[in-house]
Amino acid sequence: MQPPAGSPRPDRAQPDPEPAEPLPHTRPGPVHWLVTAVALAAVIAAACVTGPREDPAPARAVAPAAATRAPDALAARYPLECGPGGGPDVVQQITSDLDHDGRLETVAVVRCRAGGGTPPSGVYLLAEPSAYGEPPRVLATLVDPKEKMTVTGLTVTEGTVSATLLGYSAPSVPRCCPDMQRTVEWHWKNGKFVLRPRPVAGSV
Repeated sequence: MQPPAGSPRPDRAQPDPEPAEPLPHTRPGPVHWLVTAVALAAVIAAACVTGPREDPAPARAVAPAAATRAPDALAARYPLECGPGGGPDVVQQITSDLDHDGRLETVAVVRCRAGGGTPPSGVYLLAEPSAYGEPPRVLATLVDPKEKMTVTGLTVTEGTVSATLLGYSAPSVPRCCPDMQRTVEWHWKNGKFVLRPRPVAGSV
């Protein structure tokens, strides 16, 4: 059948219409992209806040700041053999960073509590507890009470522990009146304290 007169022939391609000029308010410009970026950022932030979150892993128990302080000599457990009712008595304690590791240690002079007389003294080096809630650790025994000496004049300076030791020349000397005296020092060396007696007055 012949196409009606005046109709375009089907075998002739129709020219594509020219694109319409966009309206001024629809043209993308710097302000448009800025507004879009801000909107996308707001949507992403809202999704991060309101989106599903996994429960965090349980945090490790952290000891209070008090646990990082100097060891308390009154809370330590000493290797003392005291009689019934005569527990350890802390005569003196001094705190210092003796090994220069940034943590404080305590040097304590301890003896058994007694109603009369002068029980022998022990000198102990204490460190912070190995776990929160435990007593301070006894790192070293500088003077053992079994040596039957009395310790006086304890000082700590520049990682050095000094003390005066009072002893007895014979078992017959009364325990109230030691007749021997010596000043000693302990120096931190190669991971431990090394004893060094100081010169006796009048000696060469």
